[in-house]
Amino acid sequence: QVQLVESGGGEVQAGGSLRLSCAASGRIFGTDAMAWFRQAPGKEREFVAAISWSDRLRYSEAGKGRFTVSRDNYRDTMLLQMNSLKAEDTAVYYCARGGTWGTVPSDYDSWGQGTQVTVSS
Repeated sequence: QVQLVESGGGEVQAGGSLRLSCAASGRIFGTDAMAWFRQAPGKEREFVAAISWSDRLRYSEAGKGRFTVSRDNYRDTMLLQMNSLKAEDTAVYYCARGGTWGTVPSDYDSWGQGTQVTVSS
């Protein structure tokens, strides 16, 4: 069983930056892909970014050019650097782990509890 714990959320003004962290423990495999999703009130959970076991990267159109995902396999940690934040980035951000490098929630089978990101305009 895998446990994922997100941290680094908070409130920031539009144009600011935040760095989210996801710490993984348990049955972590080196071939796992990891991803960030987010969910705003009243909306479905949506893909933000993903990183494969070989460090291939994938971003949503909303995050491309502003967000950077990375992972430290030795420390079982994944990061999401978010720059130039906008009010529409406000959401709960979730860390996920799975065997595929996909962009939908069903591609991942372990999830964290989420961390709130609020961007004020």
